[in-house]
Order: sequence, then structure tokens, then C-alpha cells
Amino acid sequence: MGKYSEQAKKVFDFLGTLSKVSPKIAEGFTTMYQATTVDGALSFKHKELMALGIAIGIQCEGCISLHTQSAIKAGATKEEIVETIGVAILMGGGPALTYGSKAFEAMNEMM
Repeated sequence: MGKYSEQAKKVFDFLGTLSKVSPKIAEGFTTMYQATTVDGALSFKHKELMALGIAIGIQCEGCISLHTQSAIKAGATKEEIVETIGVAILMGGGPALTYGSKAFEAMNEMM
């Protein structure tokens, strides 16, 4: 398992731990996630690409790992992920460039 796959697993594992020690918080987060990621006017894939762009912008490496993985599972192509990275860099400048490289590494590891 690669670095980014392992990071994504750790976040999911922590959600499992959180559900045992603070079930209401874990349940609230899971309910919100499920409510916002269903296909609607935007597909799940497009929502995951948006989340990836935001993750790059807020410099959250764990989020980058999770949303890259989820976008790929939802059918995102390398081209779509690279364009998402580009938009994040446009909006976030130099720091987004740094974290965009992490998303690019995660994509290459997971595809």
C-alpha cells in the first residue's frame, strides 16, 4: 500500500474509532457526507473532484488522499484530476501548487 492509500485508510480507520468513542459526532459527519454526495444536479464524481480542489486549497493532505481515491473510484480520469489540480492552483496560488503536487502523486499512486 502506498503513502496516500495508507493515509486514506488511516482517516477511515479514525472515523471507526470516533464512532466508538463519540458516536454522535461520527454519525453526524457520516449523515452529512451521505446527504451531500448522492448524485443530484452534480454527480458524485464531480462532487469528489470539487472536494479534491478544496482539499488542495486548504492544504489538507489526508483530504487530498481521500478525495483523490474517491474521485478515481467514481470514474474520474487523470485528465479530470489534473484539471481539478489546475483550478485549485489558479485559485490558491503557490501553496496550492505545493499541495497540488501531492494530489498528482496520490493520483499516480492510486491509478
